[in-house]
Amino acid sequence: MNTVHLTCIGCPLGCQIEVMLDDQGEIMLVSGNNCPRGEKYARKEVTAPRRIVTSSVRVYGSILGERMVPIKTAEDVPKEKIMDVIRDLSGVSVACPVRIGDVVFRDVAGTGVDMIATKNVD
Repeated sequence: MNTVHLTCIGCPLGCQIEVMLDDQGEIMLVSGNNCPRGEKYARKEVTAPRRIVTSSVRVYGSILGERMVPIKTAEDVPKEKIMDVIRDLSGVSVACPVRIGDVVFRDVAGTGVDMIATKNVD
């Protein structure tokens, strides 16, 4: 049997969660969470961890002289794909204007998730 210790990021409480796994890696028990979000987070983190990825890409044609626009994945992606996501963004640039929510890169790293702008740039 194996125990995994996590700090929940589902809310500001930061519950200290323990996940007990059997010898085959199946979850037997989740404890220490103060809400259902904590259990959901712990189960997901132990079986298939995912993350939101943030970065920035170059913009051209900005009337205000801005050179970069911040972006993020529209949804979380598998943790093991993070470096593939970053590699896909290498050399990407977008033309102004850019609006919050605009898709900057579709299906990044073959994840089925788009990269979207998080700032307006004129």
